Amino acid sequence: MSGPAGIALLAAALVVLADSWRRASLGNVSPAEERVFRRFNDGPDVVHIPVWAVMQAGSYAAVYVVTAMLWIRGDHAKTAAVFVLGTVVWLGVKSVKRYIGRGRPDAHLDAVAVRGQVQTGLGYPSGHSALSMTLALAATQGASPGLQLAAVAVAVFTGCARMYVGAHLPLDVAGGFAIGVIVGQGAVWGLAL
Repeated sequence: MSGPAGIALLAAALVVLADSWRRASLGNVSPAEERVFRRFNDGPDVVHIPVWAVMQAGSYAAVYVVTAMLWIRGDHAKTAAVFVLGTVVWLGVKSVKRYIGRGRPDAHLDAVAVRGQVQTGLGYPSGHSALSMTLALAATQGASPGLQLAAVAVAVFTGCARMYVGAHLPLDVAGGFAIGVIVGQGAVWGLAL
């Protein structure tokens, strides 16, 4: 987004990041956060494979897929920027996690449905959420509104999927999205120059 809408989006992301960081650092899960988590985590097992497939939009492999697509399209400047930003976000989120120290959902809640591989390490912020949102905003800069909306929808789905598989709590996802918006919006402005 450009102009006032982009500034408003960035400001909202900064507020969400600060608030989610503060609340996640308390080390507990509020009843409201647990209710949101359960709405996703209590979903049916039958959709696990398609959900898992879309969720890969937040894996580090997605950086290579997206940059390869941009390279093939001939957008070499954006290819380099997206590769660097994706890598920095992926590694940066991993280093931020230790400052908060919040565990995965099964460390805080009983009866968590863990689908797929058990996630290790810390939970806040969600790297998949941060990376998928960064890629959605940065890689579609200058594209049609429909393509931009579709990319953001995939990023939002990825964050929700992380709760469905039992890997993250809602504040983890919100913090990840906020980081993705901050980095992605910065990329949008930088690539527009």
